[in-house]
Amino acid sequence: MADILVVEDDPIIRRTVDYALRRAGFTTRVSGDGVEALAMAQAEAPDLILLDLMLPGIDGFEFAQRIRRTDHEVAIIMVTALSQESDTVRGLDAGADDYITKPFSTEELLARVRANLRRVRERAVLEADDTIEIGDLVIEPSQLRVQVAGVPARLRLKEFQLLLALAREPGRLMTRQKLAQEVWGYDHLASSRTIDVHIRRLRQAVEDVSAFDYIQTVHGAGYRFEARAKVGA
Repeated sequence: MADILVVEDDPIIRRTVDYALRRAGFTTRVSGDGVEALAMAQAEAPDLILLDLMLPGIDGFEFAQRIRRTDHEVAIIMVTALSQESDTVRGLDAGADDYITKPFSTEELLARVRANLRRVRERAVLEADDTIEIGDLVIEPSQLRVQVAGVPARLRLKEFQLLLALAREPGRLMTRQKLAQEVWGYDHLASSRTIDVHIRRLRQAVEDVSAFDYIQTVHGAGYRFEARAKVGA
């Protein structure tokens, strides 16, 4: 069963979440301090981190940024009382894969944890896929590797999965709901900003260094994967 690090400064919430996860069969470690939790994460390499944003020591934004400097695969779910969209976007930009807003039910928490922990099955699916080549882009699912014009692109796991979900269906409209199902395992996400932020980061990592634009926005609907040569490229 997966190993989860719970980083939460409220002792009541920390104990409640810890109990719920252990009862569901997960192995847990807990911390109420950002600095202490960062050391634990770096030393013990958990499968998933439940991360509160308002922490003593260092806040959740800085915590996520530091983790992502060396670990692009651990799942990070922000657990926060901050409901403003700007805070959500900032957290996703810092490195979170997903977020859940307080107050939340145990059922919702466990559903999000399980969806973000589909690593073994996801890797098996990825390894079964053939290499995709289009434009100057090469996607190697078995190696979790993307190259643009022969240069490796650094992607987080969720960004890689999002690119692969789009590239598997070239020319097809992929709604946000469809992408949420394929990449996050949800029927829907709490906010479309989760996908939009990951798409923006994906474009920066791939299209900014490519002679092609690959991800086309279909306003009000979703995205379509089509290689279009840039003017003057």
